[in-house]
Amino acid sequence: MPSSHLPEIPRLDAMTTQDYAYARLRNAIMLGAIRPGTALTFRGLAQDLDLSPTPIREAVRRLSSENAIEVLGNRRLMVPQMSAGRFEELVQLRIVLETHAAERSFPYISDMHIEMLRELDDRMDAAIDARDLDALTWLNQDFHKLLYCLNPDQTVMPLIESVWLQLGPFQRQVLEDLQVVTLVDRHKEMLAAMRARDMLGICAAIESDIRDGSIRSGRMMLREAQLAAQGAG
Repeated sequence: MPSSHLPEIPRLDAMTTQDYAYARLRNAIMLGAIRPGTALTFRGLAQDLDLSPTPIREAVRRLSSENAIEVLGNRRLMVPQMSAGRFEELVQLRIVLETHAAERSFPYISDMHIEMLRELDDRMDAAIDARDLDALTWLNQDFHKLLYCLNPDQTVMPLIESVWLQLGPFQRQVLEDLQVVTLVDRHKEMLAAMRARDMLGICAAIESDIRDGSIRSGRMMLREAQLAAQGAG
């Protein structure tokens, strides 16, 4: 696995080597830069990140506790494969957590915030036109983070990001394999509901955003894989 598959991230002065290794691997997994089922090794990751094995082991330990990397034994690692049951669980968690976060942020939405979100949505449109899936994923996450973090008392983002982390590799696989980038733009529905100060409309658009597009295609991919496995058996 060449290092080009691990996107660069800014390394802040306060970051320890362990923090940097964890943040860069976590970012790569959340973006889907490492596909489900990809075999990894401590040595290979250390070479890719130009680091010693020690910070890699600590980063893998943390990512394993977040269900983002499986430790298989004999120093072998893998980004987990997705199953239909796990996929449905993660989708439902996204809906519950993200609609909750939107409801809690609703009183803090201002015209300035709506304009900032509109600009992010415009940049997402450009990323779709350029088929820049890394940028599309980053911008989509930034859009949702900005909305959910308007609540000054929020504590839900770590939970949401944990779900994104577990879904990221499979969702990217769906986008790449099925060429699904011309999706219904639910962000514009969210923006319209924000302008109308319609909390239920915002939550409905978020739920539709989660259920549509790559989620629907992901179900199809998992169903086809299950049927193929049954046929082979």
